[in-house]
Amino acid sequence: MNEPARPVRVVIADDHRIVLDGLAALLLSVDGIDLVGEAASGEEAVALTGTLLPDVVLMDIEMPGIGGVEATRRITTAHPGVAVVMLTMYGEDEFVFSALRAGAHGYLLKGAQQEDVIRTIGAVARGDAVFGPDVAPRVLRTFTDPRPATGPFPQLTDREREVLALLANGWPNTRIARRLALTPKTVANHVSNILTKLQAPDRTTAILKARRAGLGEP
Repeated sequence: MNEPARPVRVVIADDHRIVLDGLAALLLSVDGIDLVGEAASGEEAVALTGTLLPDVVLMDIEMPGIGGVEATRRITTAHPGVAVVMLTMYGEDEFVFSALRAGAHGYLLKGAQQEDVIRTIGAVARGDAVFGPDVAPRVLRTFTDPRPATGPFPQLTDREREVLALLANGWPNTRIARRLALTPKTVANHVSNILTKLQAPDRTTAILKARRAGLGEP
């Protein structure tokens, strides 16, 4: 006689209480899924994952602190058996491919059908990669027609290079946000990712590296 399948253990990470509550209510209503933890920041998601070792983490991108992309990178590096699925309102390429480079196994936009969320959790827990219908065609195009990275700092996304170039001008986050039509919080997350990727201990070091690479106004 076969033993019943073990429930998929899930942690959800989002800094909006209403989203956390909605996801929790959905997951608690589904047989075969065990909601084991909730996080409201990237650091919390990393810590909870290390403690609980879930099968799947549902991760928002824009959260306080290190943000969802860097949290994903830390989780997948330390715990390669944990599958991270981004569940976010941001569908732009720089967010999608930053998440994939960080090790995400899936990417869904908020507003996805509940059935799609549940199906994705089960699929990534089995080792599959799943992308929402708005994201999948772009991912496929990238792998079927890859373009070589050009310019300095190929490890950065296009948006991160834009932010770094403005950082190199000595601009504060608020001015960068106005120029790029982003929120200051989004710019702060980009800056955090830039410092990590450039292995720069602080903003000044990143600016010096950018200036040496020819970024910023002369």
